[in-house]
Amino acid sequence: MIKCLVATPGVAVPITPLTKGGLSDWLGGQLPRIAAWVRATRFKAEPGAVSLLADGDGNLERVLAGFGDGEEMWEWAALASGLPGRRYRIDAPLDATRAERAALGWALAAYRFDRYRKAGKAQATLVWPKECDRAAVERAAEATFLVRDLINTPASDMGPRHLAAAAQRVARRHGARATVIVGERLLSHNFPAIHAVGRASTEAPRLIDLRWGKKNAYRVTLCGKGVCFDTGGLDLKSAAGMKLMKKDMGGAAHALGLADMIMGAGLPVRLRVLIPAVENSVAGNAMRPLDVVATRQGTSVEIGNTDAEGRVVLADALTEASTERPDLLFDFATLTGAARVALGTGLPALFCNDDALAGDLQRMGEAEADPVWRMPLWKPYRAQIRGKVADLTNAPEGGHGGAITAALFLEAFVGAGIPWAHLDLMAWNLQSRPGRPEGGEAMAIRAAYALIAERCGK
Repeated sequence: MIKCLVATPGVAVPITPLTKGGLSDWLGGQLPRIAAWVRATRFKAEPGAVSLLADGDGNLERVLAGFGDGEEMWEWAALASGLPGRRYRIDAPLDATRAERAALGWALAAYRFDRYRKAGKAQATLVWPKECDRAAVERAAEATFLVRDLINTPASDMGPRHLAAAAQRVARRHGARATVIVGERLLSHNFPAIHAVGRASTEAPRLIDLRWGKKNAYRVTLCGKGVCFDTGGLDLKSAAGMKLMKKDMGGAAHALGLADMIMGAGLPVRLRVLIPAVENSVAGNAMRPLDVVATRQGTSVEIGNTDAEGRVVLADALTEASTERPDLLFDFATLTGAARVALGTGLPALFCNDDALAGDLQRMGEAEADPVWRMPLWKPYRAQIRGKVADLTNAPEGGHGGAITAALFLEAFVGAGIPWAHLDLMAWNLQSRPGRPEGGEAMAIRAAYALIAERCGK
């Protein structure tokens, strides 16, 4: 239940959303004192502007809010963050889409990560807009909160075993089945790449495997990079580069958040989630530069850099995912700094082997205010990922086009003909914005959910 949204109006202060063009018409039907106050305060209904109107006794009577910059959901989030801790209602007709954007923006603005500190001040609450699909908003908000909570939790409390426990909690909530292959059992079950990356940690590596839905339904498989902390291995990161590496399991968090939405909605799909959960640590048995690592597929990988470990663990997961020939295969990963250089921190890079899938995902991203940007699986760069003493290298020399070569590496482990989308994302807000506080962030899961819902006929 999203506590900042309430079902019963009670005593609620009305909020009137206005645009610059609609302000004059609205004022024409108001009392002279209201028009005088608006003129005196120079409120012109510009996007983000707010005017608090008081009644004759000095009590808050109405809120006027300026809208119109094209990001309505985040405008509602900004309003929710800035208003006093009271109960409010929207005093304007909204269609279903606008009502859901308002409610979701309000909900996302209420997020706080308070696990290690006292809760903050009372927040503003909003009466659910009449045309809103409450269940859809709650699913989206709760999945986002799940992703944020998992990423924000320090590695001391979010190691591979904690991540597995989180996946099992999600599974139990929806009647799914989650199994975990741990430590040396990865070798006997033929997941050697996951084991090689995670074996140096005091906390054993593992593969989390969640299944849900009817066997013959539309098949959707999600893979998520679950590197719970990344020191860089023997090619050790700098202190600055290592500081945020609790977020390197952000791909796994995204896979679980999207799975939570899918199962919560009861979509008619056969869902599978595969998460390789490891720590990339330093010890005497750590993976070394120029080691050759076996993979589940049988392809050998030369380790050009131990800090390019995410693609190595995903190789085994994508190979296993491909065995069932899913109708859709997604992977989410905080994979490369090169993607951030190309697109910045707020826009996930999409690599896709299917033009229709890529187009649909971009379309859904625009519709859901959850954008992605397609980048090329540029075939001529495949030569760069060829190994010198093994089939492939995880870190081509030169460093140019790093997001592309990483995606091409992953593509090598995806079965032919399987529609596949790879999301290389930041999973973190470097600074706070309305509805998007500094810290862990969910990216592209609303877009992915909308696409899956459309394709499975929901």
